[in-house]
Amino acid sequence: MRAEPSEKAGARRGMRGLITKRLFDMVFATLGLVSLAPLFLLVAACIKLDSQGPVFFRQERVGRFGKLFRIHKFRTMRLGAEKAGPLVTRAGDERITLVGRFLRRHKIDELPQLIDVLNGKMSLVGARPEVPRYIEHYPPQAKALILALRPGITDPASILYSREEELLANSLDPEGDYIKKVLPEKLRYYEEYVQRRSLWRDVVLILRTLKAIVVS
Repeated sequence: MRAEPSEKAGARRGMRGLITKRLFDMVFATLGLVSLAPLFLLVAACIKLDSQGPVFFRQERVGRFGKLFRIHKFRTMRLGAEKAGPLVTRAGDERITLVGRFLRRHKIDELPQLIDVLNGKMSLVGARPEVPRYIEHYPPQAKALILALRPGITDPASILYSREEELLANSLDPEGDYIKKVLPEKLRYYEEYVQRRSLWRDVVLILRTLKAIVVS
């Protein structure tokens, strides 16, 4: 069965949109990495002085079409922290280092993901990449829709839940509450972003993210 002309035109527009988004990501990820190089060096020095371990934290996440990749973040927790508690963190988590608390509060720990944007694993804007065990809780339809695009550094849910650790501060089961209460809400925002995405909206979301960081 042949596709209707309108369907072909829509597919072409969609492809052009993805190409434009990728070019946008590459240009601004490169500019970001170059301009932030002095900050990266300063943060790296602070991390090494504050605690033992590597500068970067690498963790397996689920990317576009369900392909796994290892995300880059500045390390904010003690070595072996993942084995000493849940994957999600809450305010006051003793596994977080002194420098790590500052980096997390101001979202500086997320900046190395510009590397992941440049190498094509992520986008500047898109649904946040989750670990495989949380992807298992995505409804099939939502999973197919969300994973059709590259995951992003920021998105509407990231802005809304910028204080996620504080929301889970008093939880007796932070991981369970994240899966049952927080994740479904995030999925709703992820789906909305995918369905309404545009380059202009990406620019607005980046500006909103920068504003949230400045006032944090």
